[in-house]
Amino acid sequence: MEVEAARYIGAGLAVVALGGAGAGLGVLFGNFLSAAVRNPAAADKWFGRMMMMFALVEATGLIAFVVAMLILLG
Repeated sequence: MEVEAARYIGAGLAVVALGGAGAGLGVLFGNFLSAAVRNPAAADKWFGRMMMMFALVEATGLIAFVVAMLILLG
């Protein structure tokens, strides 16, 4: 196998984490909206925690993207 082909395969595998980040964001916001509709008084309490989880999930996606770019361009 050529080195260039191995780079493309490695970058493709690294980008798979972006799909996981997208699914995680969908689950996160869907569950928050479901809980906020059921109990609007508690929505303010959970909003900060949801934003923290959003940042962590988004960071996972960004790290996966950076790793893929490092594999391709490095």
